[in-house]
Amino acid sequence: MPTVAPLDLDGHCVAAAFVDDIPFFALADGMVHWLDHGQESLKLHDGLLSATTSAKNDRLISGGEDGKVMGLTSAGVAEELAGIGRKWVTSVAAGPQGALAYASGRNAWVRLPDGKVKEFVHPRSVEGVAFSPKGMRIGVARYNGATLHFPAADGKPTELQWDGAHTGITFSPDGNFLVTTMQENALHGWKLADGKHMRMTGYPAKVKSMSWSAKGRWLASSGAPAAIVWPFQSKDGPMGKAPLELGTRGNLMVTAVACHPTDEIAAIGYADGMVLAARFADQKEVLLRRPGKGAITSLAWDREGRRIAFGTEPGDCGVVDITA
Repeated sequence: MPTVAPLDLDGHCVAAAFVDDIPFFALADGMVHWLDHGQESLKLHDGLLSATTSAKNDRLISGGEDGKVMGLTSAGVAEELAGIGRKWVTSVAAGPQGALAYASGRNAWVRLPDGKVKEFVHPRSVEGVAFSPKGMRIGVARYNGATLHFPAADGKPTELQWDGAHTGITFSPDGNFLVTTMQENALHGWKLADGKHMRMTGYPAKVKSMSWSAKGRWLASSGAPAAIVWPFQSKDGPMGKAPLELGTRGNLMVTAVACHPTDEIAAIGYADGMVLAARFADQKEVLLRRPGKGAITSLAWDREGRRIAFGTEPGDCGVVDITA
């Protein structure tokens, strides 16, 4: 049976992550806590809105209501990486060679590896940013679609249109597909080679969590009473194919998903705080954590795929060791 090391914090956990294999928990009040031979804490923002890890997993990147983009190392060293005045930084993304993307209102910025900052203004608010795994390219989720920018070049952006509010964004690991979460309880995707649309509908709730399997063959998602896992093995992605449904638990909603770093396994978090692991091949499940005080908001595997950090809405966070 896996063991759970609990960490009771006070408040909503925006992101659980591993930085240099040390578990970090970023809370909405701007506090960040981590477990390195005991609990360490630091006030990083006046209100934290989004967080991720750098491409090398050597620091936590966060954006807040104070208009700052911060980097925090595993040693607890904080550095302001960017600032946009009195606007809220609503999303952040980490790219190759230390590049950063961040957004506020209708604007997205990219800080290139050489320190230069490029600003991109959109007609409507930017809801999410992501880096492509290939080349210096970012995707922006916006109202009525997505926009692709090449920040190092001065050419026109690529506009991908689809009516509705797009709230989050991710590229497939091979860079062939772009997928957004939508306000309308759906995912929408584009095949980037030819702009073909991929509609992934039927969710009873909004999709707030997406995670690609190690080789990009599958995309796991929340927003249903099971983890909905779409197949991306063929050149047209999931079109005409049914998704896997992993970890079905009556009408209890899946609220977070995270795919294992090497194996086709997903950690699945639920509205009651339970965490399961499920294998794609045979849908076998293992209970990792019993229900807690509230919904799982974030899940992250360590590099070895042996531990999972989890964050929750009320703050009863922790780390599961699946090898114990």
